Amino acid sequence: MIILNVLIEHVIYAINRPFSYVYTGKETPKVGERIQVTFHNSQVVGYITEVLEVDKTKSEYEEELGYQLFEANNLLDNEPILTSELRLVANEISKYYLAPLISVYQAMLPPSLKPTSSSMKKAKIAYDIYLRVISEDESNLTPKQIELLRLLKGSSEVKKNEIKSVSILKKLIANKNVEEYKVEKRRYSFTDIKEFKELTLTNDQRNVKDEFLNTNDLVYLLEGVTGSGKTEVYISLVKEIVSQGKTALILVPEINLTPVMMQRFYHLFKDKVAILHSELTSGEKYDEYRKILNGDIQVVIGTRSAVFAPLNNIGIIILDEEHVESYKQENIPCYHAKDVAIMRAKHFENCKVLLGSATPTLESEARALKGVYHHLKLLKRINERELPETEIINLQDYRNIDYASSIFSKRLRAAIKETLDKKEQVVLLLNRRGYSTSVLCRECGHVIKCPDCDIPLVYHSFDHMLKCHNCGHVEEQAHQCPECGSKYLSRIGFGSEKIEEEIRKLFPTASVLRLDSDVGKVKNNIATTLKAFANHEADILIGTQMIAKGHDFPDVTLVGLVLADLGLSLPSARSSERTFQLITQAIGRAGRGEKKGRAIIQTYMPTHYSIVYGAKQDYMGFYKEEIRIRKLQQNPPYTFASTITITSKNEDLVNQVAYTTLDLVLREGEGKIIGVGPSSPYVKKDVLGYRRVCMFKYKDQDKFKEIMQNIINILSKKNGISIKIDIDALDI
Repeated sequence: MIILNVLIEHVIYAINRPFSYVYTGKETPKVGERIQVTFHNSQVVGYITEVLEVDKTKSEYEEELGYQLFEANNLLDNEPILTSELRLVANEISKYYLAPLISVYQAMLPPSLKPTSSSMKKAKIAYDIYLRVISEDESNLTPKQIELLRLLKGSSEVKKNEIKSVSILKKLIANKNVEEYKVEKRRYSFTDIKEFKELTLTNDQRNVKDEFLNTNDLVYLLEGVTGSGKTEVYISLVKEIVSQGKTALILVPEINLTPVMMQRFYHLFKDKVAILHSELTSGEKYDEYRKILNGDIQVVIGTRSAVFAPLNNIGIIILDEEHVESYKQENIPCYHAKDVAIMRAKHFENCKVLLGSATPTLESEARALKGVYHHLKLLKRINERELPETEIINLQDYRNIDYASSIFSKRLRAAIKETLDKKEQVVLLLNRRGYSTSVLCRECGHVIKCPDCDIPLVYHSFDHMLKCHNCGHVEEQAHQCPECGSKYLSRIGFGSEKIEEEIRKLFPTASVLRLDSDVGKVKNNIATTLKAFANHEADILIGTQMIAKGHDFPDVTLVGLVLADLGLSLPSARSSERTFQLITQAIGRAGRGEKKGRAIIQTYMPTHYSIVYGAKQDYMGFYKEEIRIRKLQQNPPYTFASTITITSKNEDLVNQVAYTTLDLVLREGEGKIIGVGPSSPYVKKDVLGYRRVCMFKYKDQDKFKEIMQNIINILSKKNGISIKIDIDALDI
């Protein structure tokens, strides 16, 4: 008798363990396959974690266990859907992030292969039907049948749906002159392939490459100023690794950066490259994943979840722009791609992780300075090009105000005109989408807020809707105050849509493009917009932070940061770091070609160190100031920081559990854990009910996780609540 231990699809801490079933099917089950089983009187999908052969009858085994076992026979896979290496990594992730193991498997797999019931409705293998001649015997054939037979004989790779004479084809198939055969259809194809001239590495780039290849550390941090040619180093290293018979995994933080990398690597490796990101359809993800799993791929490029690509014999894992927070997953399991990459690298002989950035996270820089990471540096731009000249404009100084514009200073407006007159390009950045940040009643002072989150709704002019940027709530624009009925409503503040409107008014002959997540809601819009701007089909590109990362526009000579201090008002220990990174990365888009670049930073906080050092592109100056503050406040990297989020429909229960959790952790932590909660920073009430967040800072990771595991054991038995644990939380 075969017993299967199966993880059930529900991501619930209380059932984070395998359940046993008697297997009665004909196929041979394997660890790593999915199976449909009965659980709580429902049909669900499970993931097989163990296959046992028991020398007992079902009744004997049930008597020994003390309970009855359900039977299961509906296997959903023919082979394991994860490699053995990824199954080991899944256990590490589950343990490190205190996440249910099934949630890790679900994060690792594309929609069609996830161990969930919904996967059964997702795309499966698609085939094209082709025709081939198997007998040239023309006896007993009509002239028209002979004509078609000879046509097929003289052609290669003829699809069945290309033949118009269906009845004649049926006769040829019935007569065994022609047979059908299936070829798996690839639903994703990358067509935007350019010819690239192979560049010779500079001395600095070659030194970095040689140091990487000739040393034996696990993790390397490549700190290179914007425009220093980190991508060329990546390409050269990947070529070297692949030439050794190994594979390469390249992660980029944003979907809009994948076409750039794809162009470079498709040019070199053709159909040996696969791509994985969220804009692919379910079918495209399924096809790409299976290509990788079958061993047909040498290089995988993708966003965060591509870190789970089922490559074997990996020689290098690259995280480009390693500082970007999109590498951190917000939902269970709350993994960081960097940590998973390091976990994976340990499973392959001589595999190395390369983290690249002009503005590394403080944690990465601190580890590099301590020697935990091998520190590589590119301190000059390619061909010794100068960094952009930068100007800080104080918006508190009335002399800088341009009374013809509510957004642009005199200096920035003049600089835009000068740049356009020279037929050069401009990038304008404001890290806030929408048109106005809030809608205010001038009669009673009421601000229209999200009914779930209780934060101001943002007005979007494109579709005339009010939207919550926290939970996604959308409603029609208000024409009167919901409190007093007044029609005197004012739109306060501005976002990227308002900047676009202002630019079109001030520079009516300029061609303008806007790029933010609203534009990106339509598939391929991001890639199309970036390609159009790169081809100089527009003079000005307006956008949020997504335009500040990794793009190379040789004709951009002016970057304007419309309101650089926007992020400094956010209640986060990382607000200064995020502001510095955004300024530095944005400035780095200017002057990447032959022409010298410049940047203008508008701000109400011109003396803030993140803005001053960002303007100078002085990473170490910023690092020294910020690390001093982090030490005083005992924030990462001097401590670890994690959160536990408690959600329930019962407000009293949420409050009670939150305070009990805080007390238990602090008491068991014996003064070694700092509690900074419970708090509810944004949400008062949402569709799930009530939510409270407890945050903890600590130095002993093992002790904290031991305490949190006890908390999980206690809370998982409580009805009416759900919990989410975020180890190494970014929002602190």
